[in-house]
Amino acid sequence: MEKILDIIEAIAQEKNISKESAIEAFKDAAVMTAKRLTTRESSFEVSIDEDTKTYAIQRVITVVEDDDERLEAEADSYIALGEAQEEYDSGLEVGDQLRSDMVLEEYGRTAAASLFRELEYHIQRHIEQDLFEKYKSKVGTVIIGTVNRVDEEENTYVEIGELKGIMSQRNRIKGESFKVGDTLKALLRFVSIDPQYGMFLELTRTAPKFLEKLMEKEVPEIQDGAVDIISSSRIPGERAKIALKTDQLNIDPIGAAVGQRGVRINAVSAELNDENIDCIEYSPIPEMYITRALSPAIVKSVKIENRDTSEQKALVDITNDQKAKAIGKSGINIRLASMLTGYQIELNEVEGITDRSASTTEMENQEKSTDTSALESLFS
Repeated sequence: MEKILDIIEAIAQEKNISKESAIEAFKDAAVMTAKRLTTRESSFEVSIDEDTKTYAIQRVITVVEDDDERLEAEADSYIALGEAQEEYDSGLEVGDQLRSDMVLEEYGRTAAASLFRELEYHIQRHIEQDLFEKYKSKVGTVIIGTVNRVDEEENTYVEIGELKGIMSQRNRIKGESFKVGDTLKALLRFVSIDPQYGMFLELTRTAPKFLEKLMEKEVPEIQDGAVDIISSSRIPGERAKIALKTDQLNIDPIGAAVGQRGVRINAVSAELNDENIDCIEYSPIPEMYITRALSPAIVKSVKIENRDTSEQKALVDITNDQKAKAIGKSGINIRLASMLTGYQIELNEVEGITDRSASTTEMENQEKSTDTSALESLFS
C-alpha cells in the first residue's frame, strides 16, 4: 500500500470515475476504518503525498473550553483546555489541535479487510454521486434511450447509458405505445434515488419544454439564438401553441419555425404523435399577443384587467361567428391561449359578423406602426 496513489488512479480508471472522486472515496474509507479500529467518536484526517504517492492518517483532538458540552458527548475528539495544558503544553489555547499518527498496517489483516470493504462501499457511493451530478446537469434536455420493458401499469422502462429511465403513463402522450427495442426520445424531468428502483431518471413526453427542445433541435434559427421561444402550451397529442420572437428584421420567426413546405414543424409534430402545432409571433403588447394566441379566431377587441397583479384577466369581445373558433373543440383553443399568454381569458359575445380580410389588414397596419395610440380603436 506504499504506492496508494497508483492504486487509486487504477480504481478511478476501472470504475470510470474522476481521480478526485476516487481519492475522496479512499480518504472516507480510511477514516471509517480508523474509527472501526478505535472508537466511533474519534476524529481522523487523511492526507496523500503526491510526490511519494503514500498516505498518512492522523488522529485529531481539538482543545475546547473546560465546560464545553462536547467533552461528554465526543470525549475522544475533544480535550478540555486545562487538561491539555497540564498534560501536553501550557501554551495551548482553545481551538488548537493535538495530532498523532495512526498506522493501519500495525493492525494487521483486520485493518486491511476493513479498509477493502469500506473502499468498495465509498467507491460505489462516489460512482452514484458522479452519475447523479452528470445527469442532474442534463435535466430539461432531450434524452434518447432504448425501451427494455413495459409493465402492467404501462410504465415504460428505458436504458439510458449507465442508468435506467422511467416514463409513467401520465408522462406519455395519449394514444402512443412502445414496445421492447424501440428507440425513445423524452425530456429528462429530474434525477431521483428511490429505495425500490435505486437511482433513476424520470422522463416525460408531455411537458411543453419537450416541444421547445424539439423545436430548438429542428430549427437552426432557434438553436443559434436568432429566434427566441417565449412560451409554449400543450394538450399532449392533440394541439400545441408556441410563441416566437426575433429582433432581426430579415428573419420571419414563423416561417423559420415552419420551414419550407412545413418540413420542420411536421418533423416535430410527427415526433409528438402528430400533435397539431400553432406557431404564434409574440408581441410585447398584451392585447396583440392575446389576439394572436386565440387564432384562428378573429377578435373584435381585448381589454386587460388586473394588469399589475398575478391574476391577470383579459376580456375579449368576439362575434358569434368567431366564438366557436376561439373556444375550440372541448375548449382546447382558449385553454391553450390562456396557458400561452398567462392571462385568464373571458369571452364576451357581441353582435355582428367579423370581416376577416379587413380585421387582418387593420391589425397588420397597427402592428407595423410605432405609434401605439393606433391600437386604441381595436383594444378599447
